[in-house]
Amino acid sequence: MTRPYSNDLRERVVRAHLAGEPIRSVAARFGVGISCVPRWTARYRQTGSVAPGKVGGHRPWLLASHRTLVLELVRKTPHLTIDRLRDLLAAEGVTVCRDTIWRYLKRGPLSANSNGCCRAASLPGYGR
Repeated sequence: MTRPYSNDLRERVVRAHLAGEPIRSVAARFGVGISCVPRWTARYRQTGSVAPGKVGGHRPWLLASHRTLVLELVRKTPHLTIDRLRDLLAAEGVTVCRDTIWRYLKRGPLSANSNGCCRAASLPGYGR
């Protein structure tokens, strides 16, 4: 991914646009994309800064904070389908889509398989 434009350039672009210069003219003069000018100006008006937002990083899993609930539901019924697990989570107030559950189980505490979503034998302390 490319690096963000410098704050100095962003400030000069915003200053020129706020002084009344048209968007296309400002973009051509400073060599930036036409869409950058209104976005940077809007960011300046909302936050008082033209600094870019966070670039990159990873979001935590949506189900990470509900790990114990997921493990408990699987312990009670080890051959759940993903749809049934989603329904049980929804009953507990955790609303997520099938893909979220599948990805969490695939990379998280349990593994997905074709016979059901989880094997209780793979859980430490949850033997059959």
